[in-house]
Amino acid sequence: MRGMGDDGMGPMVMAPPHSGHSAQPPPPPPGHKMAMMTHMAFFWGDRAVILFRGWPGERGAGMYLLCLLFVLALAALAEALTVLSRLLARRSASSSSSPGGPAPASSAALLTAVHAARMGLAYLVMLAVMSFNVGVLLAAVAGHALGFLLARSRVRPGAARDGDAARDGSGLPPSDGSKA
Repeated sequence: MRGMGDDGMGPMVMAPPHSGHSAQPPPPPPGHKMAMMTHMAFFWGDRAVILFRGWPGERGAGMYLLCLLFVLALAALAEALTVLSRLLARRSASSSSSPGGPAPASSAALLTAVHAARMGLAYLVMLAVMSFNVGVLLAAVAGHALGFLLARSRVRPGAARDGDAARDGSGLPPSDGSKA
């Protein structure tokens, strides 16, 4: 029948099933660089590729630790940029002529740039975690926790001595929202 799959090429032939238990791919052609295998389950080890090809790779535990510190710093910086974004938003809202009115273009551009930087850092941390390395996952979580503690929690070291904390000495802000 015309129009019913008759394109003149004949019937499609299926390849015979693979008869063997090894699931290894064929060897690469000569001169071809073999790509490193990507893990599809979490693993623990310092031989991983995170964010960039060959980094830290086979360079040893020292470079792996540097990589973990880099991921921790990225996550902490992403949390710090969250605070900066909120501060800029509050400042532009208070400086606008009418409450709820439009913010000046310079404030909006700065707020947009901080947001873009924060999202870029967050995506880099996400891509690092997608290496499925447990050390990288723990470094990312620790970095977000450290960034939250330092930038977004209201607990400050030495705050009770400076008089910025609640009168009970716990270091927590008052529950009524005052600055006591």
